[in-house]
Amino acid sequence: MERRKFIQYITLTGAGMTLTSCGGRKSTPTIKPTVQASPVSLYQPLKVGFVYSEQVGDMGWTYAHDLGRREMEANLKEKVKTTFIENVNNGADAEKVIRQLALDGHELIFTTSLGYMNPTIKVASYFPQVAFEHCTGFQRAANVGTYIGRFEESRYLTGMIAGKMTKSNIIGFIGASPTPEVIRGISAFTQGVRLTNPKAKVRVAWVKTLYDPTLERETAISLVNSGADILAQHTDSAAIVQFAEEKGIYAFGYNTDMSKFAPKAHLASAINQWGKFYTERAIAVIEKTWKPEDTWYGIAQGMVDISPMNAVIPPDIQNLVNQKRNEIIQGIAHPFEGLIKDQKGVVRVPTGKILDDKAQLAMDWYVEGVEGTIPK
Repeated sequence: MERRKFIQYITLTGAGMTLTSCGGRKSTPTIKPTVQASPVSLYQPLKVGFVYSEQVGDMGWTYAHDLGRREMEANLKEKVKTTFIENVNNGADAEKVIRQLALDGHELIFTTSLGYMNPTIKVASYFPQVAFEHCTGFQRAANVGTYIGRFEESRYLTGMIAGKMTKSNIIGFIGASPTPEVIRGISAFTQGVRLTNPKAKVRVAWVKTLYDPTLERETAISLVNSGADILAQHTDSAAIVQFAEEKGIYAFGYNTDMSKFAPKAHLASAINQWGKFYTERAIAVIEKTWKPEDTWYGIAQGMVDISPMNAVIPPDIQNLVNQKRNEIIQGIAHPFEGLIKDQKGVVRVPTGKILDDKAQLAMDWYVEGVEGTIPK
């Protein structure tokens, strides 16, 4: 992992996490920064903290957030100094880490997991001068904003590809925990599948964890044995696309471009791009214009997208997907535009209407075309 400059390592006693700070160029390079001493500077850079649920690694959810952190650093240079903490559990560990970041003088803190919502709100109440941004949550406060990508847009586009590329008309989808975010993604993917292939079905299997390569692989094997010839995922390892490569079938990655793990099998990935948003929020704090907002950014705002499509996808299909992508950007297409029925045939979204954000945030039902049940 590249860092322009290591400033310090601090081990948080009891939390079992390593806190790493990365900063911009020093004004006086002859002075070595330490925990006790700071570099001589004519300014005080904004200290920005990031809390991660996993190690950064080289793929997946946390890696995408860290790419965003690095992009923010590259954009703002010496105006910011960032800190990130990996492998932070929900609950007491998260609260301890978030509190420590605030105590250490971080003026903007991003908490990047749904499970950090309550700890973020709690700690924020003690540090009104600090701006907090919580990813995928829904609770806000005077100094707590929320942000989420319109993942349904990229899911929809990858679903369109799947519908055109399947031969068996069965597409397997491996889901993590049955949260509205995951259910929404499965349903948006299915909407895309049915747009290009009304006969195809999306068969869902749950692993109830974001990261377990062995279990993800076993679940993928089971889906393929049941007839699936394409796999998609809401999990965080490359095990599924790697299995597809071995099996000679196709698969989609998630969060970041996973093509390097399966160059033949990988059709595309639904990717997240946080850097522009992180830069905007940091600038807002620096300029004292920050306020708590509920941010939903999609392809048009650069927060989500699909990775470059595999050349194995015929040009006419690629053109179709790119056309739909442009329509989404222009606001004339939406993954959840009616008529939409659920699995039981009940109309959930009438013709001409769109499932609004509030309903999406609470989504607990599958669209027509999904095979499987939602675990309780």
